Amino acid sequence: MPHLRFSPKAAAQLAALDNDKGLAKRGKAVRRALAKLEVNLRHPSLNTHEFHSVPCPHGGKLFEAYAENNTPAAYRIFWCYDPDQKDTVLIVAITPHP
Repeated sequence: MPHLRFSPKAAAQLAALDNDKGLAKRGKAVRRALAKLEVNLRHPSLNTHEFHSVPCPHGGKLFEAYAENNTPAAYRIFWCYDPDQKDTVLIVAITPHP
C-alpha cells in the first residue's frame, strides 16, 4: 500500500475543498478517491492514466486519477511516484477539469 504525501499546492487545494461548504460533495469525492489511491493506485473507478501534457516536478511520469466523472468541472488528482521515498506517492495537484 502506498503512502500519500502532498505537495504544498495540493495540500492547500485539499484544505480549500474541505473549508468550502459549497464544495462539500466534491470534497467528499476527492477524499474517497484519495482513500482508493492509498489502497490501489490502479483502482478501476479512478481511471488512472499517464498525463502527457505536463511532466512530473521530479522529471518522472505524472499520472491523473479521477475523483469524479461525467460531471461538469469534475475533480482530478495529479500524482507521481516520489523519487526520494520508496512506496510513497506525491500528490501534485487536486484540480477541477476544465
